[in-house]
Amino acid sequence: MTPSSTPQHMVTRFAPSPTGRLHVGHGWSALLAEAIARENGGSFRLRIEDIDGTRSRPEHVAGIIEDLRWLGIAWDGEVIFQSDRLGQYEAALDRLRGMDLLYPCFCTRADIAASTSAPHGPEGPVYPGTCRALPLAERDRRIAAGEPHAWRIDMSRAIAATGQLYWKSTSFAPFGLSLSKVNPQAQSERLIEARPQTAGDVVLARKDAPASYHLSCTLDDAAMGVTHVLRGQDLFAATHVHRLLQTLLNLPSPVYCHHPLLAGADGKRLAKRDGSIALADLRAQGMDPVQLAADLLAARFPVGISLASA
Repeated sequence: MTPSSTPQHMVTRFAPSPTGRLHVGHGWSALLAEAIARENGGSFRLRIEDIDGTRSRPEHVAGIIEDLRWLGIAWDGEVIFQSDRLGQYEAALDRLRGMDLLYPCFCTRADIAASTSAPHGPEGPVYPGTCRALPLAERDRRIAAGEPHAWRIDMSRAIAATGQLYWKSTSFAPFGLSLSKVNPQAQSERLIEARPQTAGDVVLARKDAPASYHLSCTLDDAAMGVTHVLRGQDLFAATHVHRLLQTLLNLPSPVYCHHPLLAGADGKRLAKRDGSIALADLRAQGMDPVQLAADLLAARFPVGISLASA
């Protein structure tokens, strides 16, 4: 099954998690997504992915807003918060349970890491299916006893239900012409064969969160009318799973553009957890935000930052 090619009003988005201050890579991604929408007469939306209750902080939400406004980024419509959409995630989980595509998983991360049968996929160890064959009575008993559990999709059954799928990818030129000029038309698009089986039975609802990134992101993009998703290359593999969920839940499939990641002087990819150069730090140093935004759109990065190796 291939995505529809019907012309649409372009809608892009930026969807950060409020778990720390935005770094230069986040600013670059947001600027690109906004510029693509503006140059094609479309809309640019902002979503805050704040359902991780253990790491999301209100002060980081305020910091995201402050950083984006400092860069001159303006979004259309209201800011969408995932924490306001928990009912939609639960409804989707109920629908997938009704299709007999989910099962409870009682394994811990340590259990999975210790399993000698766990293969490795693009995102690390692939779940070996330990709980997939648990008898229904045992599942019910353990849930009733309050045993912590996640909900995983039975990938083989899901793929059998959807058949072969494809998703649209549009090209991204890291040098030369304006980085924001990503042609949304067919000349720059190609079909990618979806291979969600490489991810295994991924988690759709975690023990500590009402929905995983895979489920919440897929539902939110559809609800917001997003037609073009521009995000980092590190999320390329996740797109295979998102394409599967779109078909199972009768959702539209956007065009995807995965841009290169940025690295620091040490060659490591920029990441919040590593204390990468934050936009707030550059602001405190007196950097001109107008010049910074223009430089980032032209692939001119601050000293010590460059495109990460593939």
